[in-house]
Amino acid sequence: MNRVVGVVWRKQTYLNLAYLIASFPLGQIYFVVLVTGISVGASTVVIGVGFAVLLLTLACWWGLAVFERHLVMWWLNVRIPPMSPTSPGNPTLWERTQAALRNPVTWKSLAYLFAMFPFGVFAFIATTFLLSISLAALLYPLLYLLGNAIYAANPGIPAGSMFYGITLNGHVEAGSLALTLLVSVVGIFITLGSLHALNGLAYGWGQFARVMLGMSQTSRRLAEARAAAERERARAERADQTRRELIVNVSHELRTPIASIRGHVESLLMPEGEQVAEADAHRYLSIVSREAERLSALVDDLLALARADAHELRLEIRPVAVGTVVDEVYQSLMPLADRERHVMLVTHVPEEMPLALADRDRLAQVVLNLVRNAIVYTPEGGIVSIAVQQPDHEHVSLTVSDTGAGISPRDLEHVFDRFYRTDVSRSRSTGGSGLGLSIVRDLVQAMGGTVNATSTLGEGSQFQVSLRVAPEQR
Repeated sequence: MNRVVGVVWRKQTYLNLAYLIASFPLGQIYFVVLVTGISVGASTVVIGVGFAVLLLTLACWWGLAVFERHLVMWWLNVRIPPMSPTSPGNPTLWERTQAALRNPVTWKSLAYLFAMFPFGVFAFIATTFLLSISLAALLYPLLYLLGNAIYAANPGIPAGSMFYGITLNGHVEAGSLALTLLVSVVGIFITLGSLHALNGLAYGWGQFARVMLGMSQTSRRLAEARAAAERERARAERADQTRRELIVNVSHELRTPIASIRGHVESLLMPEGEQVAEADAHRYLSIVSREAERLSALVDDLLALARADAHELRLEIRPVAVGTVVDEVYQSLMPLADRERHVMLVTHVPEEMPLALADRDRLAQVVLNLVRNAIVYTPEGGIVSIAVQQPDHEHVSLTVSDTGAGISPRDLEHVFDRFYRTDVSRSRSTGGSGLGLSIVRDLVQAMGGTVNATSTLGEGSQFQVSLRVAPEQR
């Protein structure tokens, strides 16, 4: 019973009635625009103007179809699939036109817009007719009483005159009043039936719109498959481009230390009588050792990069004492910082620090890359610090700070990109490959952590790694 009577106070009922009434003028507008555009375009094709008119008409009918789709979805509460698949990239106007002409929804929407005209006429007539009958039946008792009141107030009106089909007798007769009330009761049923019928008409048209103004399930699946194939193609192209860049950059990075090692070794192997002095020999060997270390670090970075690209980066995540890793890196790089760069390397690790979830070897590689970068880009007399702290109960953070020249905001956005250098000439002279920070990002993310960089020009930079605290330490 509630479903039958509830149609009266349901909001959707009145939205449906509004759409059925509005469909009449809308159908006329659609029909006039399309017929005019197609007729003018077809008749002027021979002089060349027609093609432009037809393209403009195509744009108009697509716009009208989009408007009608939103109107149906809003007023009739019908879910309609998209009219076209999402276009990858930024297609040109001609590509969009070709896609529209190949899209079946384009032609279905044209048929829908033409069908809107006869439907609008029928819907308007049916709505006004049923609502008029319903209102007349419901208001019949009021008309009866009003008619008799008019006769009583105007005795000059001849008895038996008609007022909206009601005989004016000057008094209320029991039989006529009963008949009037019966008509009113019947009017209630007529009204309920009319509202249900009009709701059914609106529902049927909404389903028709869903078919004509939206992609079919098969078309959607085909579009999704095409989009997935396009994404894979783009990803393959990016991977291929990355490989080419890798080859170009790596060939240079490998050539530089190899050439340096070869040149100094050749000097040491000169024939007797042309050999270098002992002091020079020691300096050459130091250079060879440094270049060999640089070459080894580059190879390690390349191997880590290749494994990450191939999704073969194997990590053994377990509780790790971050302070111990920091101390090992400090002992390894402190001589380099002091003897060759004249930079002070300091650490600050509290005694009571919880264990963090990480791969110990990969974490050591992360800290080595960060500290080595900081040492290289800090001028003589500067300070590089490694600090470990616990900002909250869930994380342990490791911060590498330096007092170098700093990084500009524009460069700071790209410091973790592969082969990106904030200062090409300085990076080349100091042996930077542009891979260290990219490796840091990949390894930290693989360990479930985050890394970010902050910097102030003229004051220095900070790189902070955040790792999760081991569950048993929380």
